[in-house]
Amino acid sequence: MEIKTVSIIGMGALGITYGSEFLRALPPVPLRFIADKARIERYRAEGVFCNGKQLEFNFIEPGQDVAPADLLIFATKTTALAAAIEDARSQVGADTTIISVLNGVDSEQELGRAFGAEKILLCVAQGMDSTRIGNQLTCSTRGLLQIGVVSNSAEQNERLQAVAAFFDRVGRSYEIVPDMPRQLWSKFMLNCGANQASAVYGATYRDLQNKTEARAAMLAAMREVLTIAQAQNIDLTEKDVDYWLAVLATLGAEGRTSMGQDALAKRKSEVETFSGTVLRLGNELGISTPVNQRFHDTIHAMEKQYANATA
Repeated sequence: MEIKTVSIIGMGALGITYGSEFLRALPPVPLRFIADKARIERYRAEGVFCNGKQLEFNFIEPGQDVAPADLLIFATKTTALAAAIEDARSQVGADTTIISVLNGVDSEQELGRAFGAEKILLCVAQGMDSTRIGNQLTCSTRGLLQIGVVSNSAEQNERLQAVAAFFDRVGRSYEIVPDMPRQLWSKFMLNCGANQASAVYGATYRDLQNKTEARAAMLAAMREVLTIAQAQNIDLTEKDVDYWLAVLATLGAEGRTSMGQDALAKRKSEVETFSGTVLRLGNELGISTPVNQRFHDTIHAMEKQYANATA
């Protein structure tokens, strides 16, 4: 099982970052971005740039008659996952391996139901400071992908080794993690804190790196997630909080989280993926989550103001 063709759906900061890396090692045709006709026309007219360099990507429309991809990467917002699944169906064959770099802890389950759990590897993207404004992406720290299996089957491990070999070939930093379900929850904990604090306080990474109100709220929200995880026998500890603080310290000070970028652009965010999930689980488990409740209420109020301003 060798990866020769790659399809990516989602041309946000993550999709462009990985696409730019793969483009250096793959001919244009084996690397393809899936997008609808209107988006493709806009990308071709305006161009797509990473750190000032224009990228010549190959685009295909959903349902276009091409051979299935060896590797399919979902890099959309969680709010767009259901539509992305339908748009990517023509890219999936028996040997296609699928990874998701979406936030949250549920996308792999949805992809497994759509395409078969045996095709899905678990993946967490971390340590990036990419910022996309319009057709321009800037990125000083590209981070790494943590990957692992859903089940310890021969097929899953063969797929994992194929993806690792491909990442070696294209120079993509990665780490194979034995307990990926735990790592998904660890990253979810970070996102519930950093992403939401960034949106509510208009915070840059510098604000989250220093002793600010935004950082204090971020840490409080993360610890609420830690409590919920532990109640579900997921072994998160304060060491995981310390780990993410060390990662945050490496990011470009003027950068912002994806939700922080959404707030600046007055876009609808992934708040339901973060605090929405925390509130639901907190209610089910009888765990109080006041900071995530405040984030949830504040971000929804912000988004209502965006909608009213454009109505």
